[in-house]
Parts: sequence; C-alpha cells; structure tokens
Amino acid sequence: MDVLVADDDPVVRFGLKMMLGGAPDLRVVAEASNGAEAVELARRHHPDVVLMDIRMPGTDGLTATETLRSRSPAPQVMVLTTFDADAHVLRALRAGAAGFLLKDTPPDELVVAIRHAAQGRPVLSPEVTRRLIARVAESGQDTRRAAARRRLDALSDREREVAVEIGAGRSNAEIAARQHLGLTTVKTHASAILAKLGLNNRVQVALLVHDAGLDRPDRPE
Repeated sequence: MDVLVADDDPVVRFGLKMMLGGAPDLRVVAEASNGAEAVELARRHHPDVVLMDIRMPGTDGLTATETLRSRSPAPQVMVLTTFDADAHVLRALRAGAAGFLLKDTPPDELVVAIRHAAQGRPVLSPEVTRRLIARVAESGQDTRRAAARRRLDALSDREREVAVEIGAGRSNAEIAARQHLGLTTVKTHASAILAKLGLNNRVQVALLVHDAGLDRPDRPE
C-alpha cells in the first residue's frame, strides 16, 4: 500500500516515515509540505492513503482533502491532528476522509489504521464521531437538521432504520439481530444507503444521522 504524507513540519514527516518504515506492506511514496503539493503529488503517485495535516500554509489540508475526495479514483485520506475536538476535522470527515488520528498515535496503531483506511474501513467509530461532534460548538443547527432530513427522505423506511442503527455505531451483525434481518440483507441496505445518499463510508452516514437529530430521539423537534 502506497502512502503520501502531508505535513508542513519536516520533523513530523520524518517521524511518520520512520514509523511506517517497519511495515513491509506500506511504502511512503511522497511527502508534501502543504495541501497544493499533496494534491499534485497524489496525482503523480496515486497513493492508496494520504496522511493529511489540516493546518498548513497556503492550501490547507482541509481544502486538499475535499479536492482529493472529489476525484475518481480517490485516495483514502486520514486526517492528522493534535486536537480531538476540532470543527475542521468534522468538515474533513463530511468531505469523505476515512477518519482522523492524533499525531501522538503509537506506531503500531498508526500502521493498523492505514491498513484499515486502504481497505475502505473507517478509522473511527460513529461513537467517537458523535463524541467529537458534541465537543464542538454547533452553529446553524436548525438549517443542517432540515437539510439532513431532506436527504434522508430518499431512503425507504427500512433503509432509514438501518441508517439510524449505523449512526448508533452498531455493526452489521448487531443491526441484523436488532432488526430481525439477515446479515446479507443488512449489507444490501447499507450499500443502498451509501449509494442513494452519495456517501462513501459509515462515518458520513453517522454524521448525517446526527445532523438530522435521529440519534437523539428524546430531544424535542
């Protein structure tokens, strides 16, 4: 799996490269010091995963993430941050980033996370996503809720129920048991949800469910 590292601090880039050097299945193919370089180097090297710092001079990592995720084929993007409650991280997740990692993540966890991202598996659970959201000051909540509910109207009743279960952080097996469905049926519904909503991972589904207020059924409308 090819990895591109984007961070404006050369010491951080060197450290990440060293940490990944011990994994025989990972290869750092390029290093970028800002978002514009990351986009250009990704075009040249076609990495499987991009480790992306958010705060960089010039084109920041957030803009670069949105650009990269809009391409086809798009590399998986892992956001690197020193904060675990950052509105910019949320925006990156909404743009389709596979997840986020703190910069002090232990090397073995970093390697596992990159492998998961390369396989299209989110690198944080919807539960972590909800905790992140809860710690960020919300603005325009009513507008987002209305927009999210309009998007979810594209789903059938059963798909909507499965989407809410995904938003609660439950696995396909757990959803199958709770909804009295076969595992294959749940997988089919999950794929349909992603396709209808134009999303590419379960974290984005969880964020949309949160915006719609469906993960907080006890709250008044």
